[in-house]
Amino acid sequence: MSNYRSEDIQVLEGLEPVRKRPGMYIGSTSSTGLHHLLWEILDNCVDEALNGHCDSIEVRLESDHSVTIKDNGRGIPIDLFRDTQKSAMEVLFTTLHSGGKFGQGNYKVSGGLHGVGMAVVCALSENLVATSRREGFEWTQTYSKGKPTSKLQKGKPTRLYGTTINFKPDGTIFPKTEFNPKHILERAESKAFLNKGLKIIVHENKIQHDFHYPDGIQDYIKKIVGKKATLMDQPFYVEKEDKLLRLESAFIWTPNTDTQILSFANSIRTIDGGTHEIGFRNGITKAVRAYIDRRKLLPKGITSITGEDVREGMIAIINVYLQGEVEFQGQTKGRLNSEITSQVESVVKDTLEHYLNENQTLANTLANRIILSAQARIASRLAKEAVQRKTNISHRLNLPGKLSDCATTDKDQAELFICEGDSAGGSSKQARDRKTQAILPIRGKILNVETATLTKVLANTEIQNLISACGTGIGNKFDYNKLRYGKIIIMTDADVDGAHICTLLLTFFYRYLPEIIEKGHLFIAQPPLYRIDAGKKLFYALSDEEKDKIIESLNGSAYEIGRFKGLGEMPASDLKDTTMNRKSRSMIRVTISSADKANHSVSQLMGKNAEPRFKFIKEKAEFVQNLDV
Repeated sequence: MSNYRSEDIQVLEGLEPVRKRPGMYIGSTSSTGLHHLLWEILDNCVDEALNGHCDSIEVRLESDHSVTIKDNGRGIPIDLFRDTQKSAMEVLFTTLHSGGKFGQGNYKVSGGLHGVGMAVVCALSENLVATSRREGFEWTQTYSKGKPTSKLQKGKPTRLYGTTINFKPDGTIFPKTEFNPKHILERAESKAFLNKGLKIIVHENKIQHDFHYPDGIQDYIKKIVGKKATLMDQPFYVEKEDKLLRLESAFIWTPNTDTQILSFANSIRTIDGGTHEIGFRNGITKAVRAYIDRRKLLPKGITSITGEDVREGMIAIINVYLQGEVEFQGQTKGRLNSEITSQVESVVKDTLEHYLNENQTLANTLANRIILSAQARIASRLAKEAVQRKTNISHRLNLPGKLSDCATTDKDQAELFICEGDSAGGSSKQARDRKTQAILPIRGKILNVETATLTKVLANTEIQNLISACGTGIGNKFDYNKLRYGKIIIMTDADVDGAHICTLLLTFFYRYLPEIIEKGHLFIAQPPLYRIDAGKKLFYALSDEEKDKIIESLNGSAYEIGRFKGLGEMPASDLKDTTMNRKSRSMIRVTISSADKANHSVSQLMGKNAEPRFKFIKEKAEFVQNLDV
């Protein structure tokens, strides 16, 4: 038994905890975490704008992979902090839980209340330079990895006010330190939409992008709608303000079946929703129900209207501004926890209900559309129950006939490989670990669920086999606790057909089993394209580029190259070593970084409307390389 003594306990001081466990503060060290550093500084600038001290923000992507953010706010305080010999600026950049947003005077409205943003950015930056313009001068201090590398320097005189921060992420923390201009432009545009009158300028690659929207989220929702058909000429707009809360919302209905709700709190995107979004959903549903009940529009056979019926086809934005303490869930602020559900619900319900009663022609159009959604929901449920009754009987007795199941019943150890065709299935069965790895061959290209009715989807044999193998059921019958495999791995050939089959499977999981993706259970195997034998050395390459690098590294030594045409022709030993062995394989975990973008991409690439795909192909055709025809 090992001794556990006081000297074994480690105390991390200053910003050491941030560098030791960055994921606790920014979620991860992936691209998402990298960009979170920029969002922290940008949000501070926006907070200045929210409180009336700033109307212009500039973001500049530098050639050395650093980024500069500048605002014309009040500037960071530079006077000595209380009894210390440090300036307020140094305290803010080197101390967790420090800031001007904990009290009640400096920031009435703020998106950053955790008090760790600037310090975390400083801790995870190779270099950071902060400049404050206030009290008649420019004041500058430099930092590296959470520690000051210079004293606060008094610079040239200026009558201007504001803050400029340049930081370069630490390459020892982040695998990739290059910012994605597209992500930054989208975030800048979003912030400008959410703050009427605020101008945000982004400089990237010698190009200047200006974002300025006088009508705020009304301009925002018109951009989202674009050329889509709508049931209303203009979005419905709600704005209400009292001493503690300002609510702003715009929404519109379309004939489509998908729903898109973007929620924000103090200009922070709450991707996981929260109390404001719950209040909005409740208010919309109650207002529509009240109108339908008052006008007695509900037909026979429908006992009630659900929230999903009301929101089908809706595109909505809700943004709330709260004064004082704002409760977010976690430092990444994905969900709002502040207790405002009832206030938001009341405002939305009363305003929309009054509008519907004043505009009965439009209200009846919306009501009919919502009633159709309810009728479709009921018909879908009946069809699903009919198929479920048929499959449940066989599922209790048998799993899919082609499934070669594994021995373990431990979900965390069990893996399901979905491969194309019996040939690949045969190789996979020889290469697998029978104890923990199950194999399910599917027949070619499965049904495109994006363009098929639910009845057709559930009647498809291959999809029935997939649902049965996963064990969870789908729709309102979905039960996560019945998931049979901790890892579900799509394993298709490394060619165009394989990519298409993989895309069809991803579409099925995204539309019908999204929780499997959200909880991190879906993966894509990465079988190699090439095997390179060089004497006693054996190499595998996933791409032509990787193959060329391997050959170059051989320095003229003799070698032989074999190209794998498909998994079915790959020797079981190669398939095992490269794709199925836990210690040596390569896989990609499927994640959803943005529900809005994922929904748009699936609809665009897999939906019935071919025009967006045609436009996409025309725009991207010139960039295609190694076309397989």
